[in-house]
Formats: sequence, C-alpha cells, structure tokens
Amino acid sequence: MEPTLDFIETLVRQAGDILRAGFGQRYAVTYKSVIDPVTEIDKRTEAFLLGEIRQHFPKHKIISEESGDTGGEGSFTWYVDPLDGTVNYTHGMPIYSVTVAFAKEGEILLGAVYDPTRDECFSAEKGRGARLNDEPIQVSEISDLDHSLLVTGFPYDIRINPDNNLNHFANFTLRTQAVRRLGSAALDLCYVAAGRFDGFWEIRLSPWDVAAGGLIAQEAGAIVTDLYGNPDFLSTPQSILAANPLIHSLMLRVLSNRT
Repeated sequence: MEPTLDFIETLVRQAGDILRAGFGQRYAVTYKSVIDPVTEIDKRTEAFLLGEIRQHFPKHKIISEESGDTGGEGSFTWYVDPLDGTVNYTHGMPIYSVTVAFAKEGEILLGAVYDPTRDECFSAEKGRGARLNDEPIQVSEISDLDHSLLVTGFPYDIRINPDNNLNHFANFTLRTQAVRRLGSAALDLCYVAAGRFDGFWEIRLSPWDVAAGGLIAQEAGAIVTDLYGNPDFLSTPQSILAANPLIHSLMLRVLSNRT
C-alpha cells in the first residue's frame, strides 16, 4: 500500500500544530555541533510523524533528521524533517517548517512542506504539478541575474571547513538584485516553486532537507540539480541548485566560476 498526497498534507499540518503550540516557549537545547541545535520539540514532532507513518505503513523505510535511518523493507522510503529551521525556532524567529516526502525505488513521488506560522502548505505529486493550499503554483519568469532574487544557506561546519559557500554568496551578491538567507532549505525550495525567489543553492544538506521541497520546485517548473548540473540532488556529496529554467544555466556558470 502507498500513501496519498492528502495523507501527507494532513500529516505535516498535524505536526505543524505541535510546532505552533510550542513556539515561543523555552526548551532545553542540546547541540549536535557548535551551531547545530536540537530541542525537545524536534523530538516530539518527529515522534508523532514516525508514529503515524509506522502505524499506516509499518514495513516502509524512514530516513529522519533526528532518528536517522530506521531500516524497513522493500522499495518505499520516507524522508522526514520534523523542524527545518531549528535555529530560527529557538530564537523566536517565525520562519520554520515541517517536511515529509515519500519515494518509491529512489524516485520521489509525493512531498509536502508546511509553514505553521503562515498556514501555508506546499505540496506536489510527481507529474501532477505543485500547489500551495490547493492552488497551483509556478516558478518566476525572471530571465537575467541582474533582476533576480536568490536565496541560500550555509553549512553547520562553516567555521572549520573552507568550502563554506561564502565565495558563492559573494559572487551572487555582486551579480543579482539581492541574496537572502531564511534558515529553512525546505521553505527556500518552496519559495522558488511559488515564484517568490528565482533561484536557490546550498551545499552539504541532507536528504530530508530537500526531498519534498525539491519535488515541489520541479513540479512548479524549476530545474533542480546538484551544483554541477547533475539531476541527483539527494546522494552524497550533496548539494542543490533549484531555479527557474531561464536562470538555472546562468547560476551554474557562476557556481563553476565561468563568469
């Protein structure tokens, strides 16, 4: 048995209710690295999501941010991030999301990203387009970098790894209208899908960060690849570039230092 998109949309909305109810409260914060926090709300939301998936699809594999790879059988895989934007959340910044994707034999078929603050549910089913709260969405038509608005993020090892995206950030800042940093890769991808951003790139993410958002962006008309133009943006070493078709190649040129 396979899930429906309605099931996944309901799942992320219910998880979002947990996040919304806990927003602004004080939590004990632990750190996976110096600047990579995790709170009890991450774990509580993840426990809900994994419990619901296991109840309905007990043999499916689940890959989740806090629990990792839970095993499972067959060709069905779930990608779960219970709180994308934990740093924002712990500081009371209302930019965060919950994201769930479903894949069969390595192909992402369903995905949803929910922003509890704005009650915005982005979702997509492979081959059937993308939508925001049941309304169709599509990427922008900006055709040059000078007038484009981009978004990016930075890896948690930015202090110790020289491959930290600061060079790309500087290059794009000098070539575009502006570059933003929201702190939620899942929302970054959805904002590209909705035409709010024209392109997004980032390095060293995890599959649960981009599985749902990547599908949503693709179904809204974006080209989604790794930073080298390869279609696989989930495998290690991981990177992602999502942009409308008019500027994707232009962004690739900048990323490869050809301009």
